[in-house]
Amino acid sequence: MVYPSLAQLLIAVALVATTSFCKLDANRIREVVDDDLGEQREFDYFNLALQWPGSICQHTSHCCSSNACCRGSNAPTEFTIHGLWPDYNDGTWPACCKQSNFDEKEISTLLDALEKYWPSYSCGSSSTCHGTKGSFWAHEVEKHGTCSLTVVRDEYSYFLTTLNVYFKYNVTRVLNEAGYLPSNTEKYPLGGIVSAIQNAFHATPKLVCSKGAVKELHLCFFKDFKPRDCIIENENYSSRSSCPKYVSLPAYVPSAAVDHVAVRRH
Repeated sequence: MVYPSLAQLLIAVALVATTSFCKLDANRIREVVDDDLGEQREFDYFNLALQWPGSICQHTSHCCSSNACCRGSNAPTEFTIHGLWPDYNDGTWPACCKQSNFDEKEISTLLDALEKYWPSYSCGSSSTCHGTKGSFWAHEVEKHGTCSLTVVRDEYSYFLTTLNVYFKYNVTRVLNEAGYLPSNTEKYPLGGIVSAIQNAFHATPKLVCSKGAVKELHLCFFKDFKPRDCIIENENYSSRSSCPKYVSLPAYVPSAAVDHVAVRRH
């Protein structure tokens, strides 16, 4: 077992006390276990993965109360949180580092914020580290949160810290101020979007696209939550990237049926 250093403990305490700061993608399958120690090594940096609801909700085919796309006029219109992921500099990452059972009661005071800024876009349950099914939040804290305990010491701290970093580094506001607004007709230069974030946070993000639309945007941080460049397989965002030179930020327009379901279930 890897124990946190005194410096790491001080960082964790400071994050929770001051609250000033305040994965599961199909392609992310390179989880690593140290063969010599039989346990996962200490991570190198944090990856804050954000989702663009306009791209995800376009493909909603089934509505339920747990799917944020089904909230009608109250559906998300800004980047929302996918997760805060501890990653390695070599492009791999740890997962399920400690036995943990998610307890929603521990984050009861954060639930309103989590529902709004860290919603699920699914009607199905997520897999947990124990081979069972649970909520989207349970999946994130068990799979990723347990690997960041040297910095964020418990379940509550993991969610609070993630929310605070998300609020401090508001990607949606930065892009809106730069003129990159949700649209189902406009396409924007990928380089311009990247530059707007670089100018605001002094670090390079990573974007993930699907069919020419921004699907996810990742911000990366050192362990003290100061921005750093994300690791990008192709730094020039050329043909190897999932994003073309011009991308869209689609606006989600709920259908009348979806809006009816959302209202009826409230």
